[in-house]
Amino acid sequence: MKKSPKPIIQHLSDFLDWLDIEKGLSSKSQENYTRFIERFFYWLKINKLENIKPHNLTSDHIWKYRVFLSRQYPSKTKKPLKKSTQNYYLIALRALLSYFSAREILSLPVDKIKLSKGEKGKSIKFLNIEQLKKLFVAPNISTIHGLRDRAILETFFSTGMRIAELVSLNCEQIKINPDIKELELGIIGKGGRPRTVYLSERAMDWLTKYLEARDDKEKPLFINYRSRKDASRRLTPRAIEKLIKKYSVMAGIPTTTTPHVLRHSFATDLLTQGVDLRVIQEFLGHKNITATQIYTHITDKRLRDIHKRFHSGKNLEE
Repeated sequence: MKKSPKPIIQHLSDFLDWLDIEKGLSSKSQENYTRFIERFFYWLKINKLENIKPHNLTSDHIWKYRVFLSRQYPSKTKKPLKKSTQNYYLIALRALLSYFSAREILSLPVDKIKLSKGEKGKSIKFLNIEQLKKLFVAPNISTIHGLRDRAILETFFSTGMRIAELVSLNCEQIKINPDIKELELGIIGKGGRPRTVYLSERAMDWLTKYLEARDDKEKPLFINYRSRKDASRRLTPRAIEKLIKKYSVMAGIPTTTTPHVLRHSFATDLLTQGVDLRVIQEFLGHKNITATQIYTHITDKRLRDIHKRFHSGKNLEE
């Protein structure tokens, strides 16, 4: 390991190149990392530490920065930053330390930055099968808008896609063929990584109905029917979030339902049917299994229920 003659702040450009080349992060992800790491640089400046070098960074500095984050009050909410949001800033800082380590630059070890523990009782949100059924029948399928929205809901649940992946789909990717009941779809996932998702026969059926009802030659799979003539007709993530919230209200299910809740629902449905966590990781396109382990509480609950049902000890009672 060598000591860098440059202050930490001056490593930003090389750090971003490392995220791009070594980690393969998309330009959007790099923008997010820049925004998060610049908060740390701001903290360094207000504490007159803008000239601190990597090897001079200490655990005490990290602790003071964490205190600083915990006392931030965004103007929109006027409430302290959520623990999950604080973690985004810490994850970016950990990535910077990982960059130093990869470049053999002497600095604080990554494991010296511990992430904040989430709020007690907080868990992932997902819909059960009955709630999903109510959501799916909410759109009015007698209209092109309703057919489109039903196809969107079915595609989300069939594939477990992220919203950015879904909005980027094009019509040419959906091969309508009477002999094809299911479809493997190659997409570009998070971080620019290619992955495969699977459309069920049910999802294919609704996509077919939607596409057959269209009388345009637009390239995007899901289009906006109310956009200006000079604007792109590709449906935006925000538009999809709004339509899912609208149907959630109509279906009488939690109004906190979002595209990501449907992704969680996809994963938990597979888990409750006994699919291995490693397989779920592949379906979701998670780079690391640790990202998929947020669903283990579903598996744990299922195991508890099975144990209670079949191994309660009642057969030992005299």
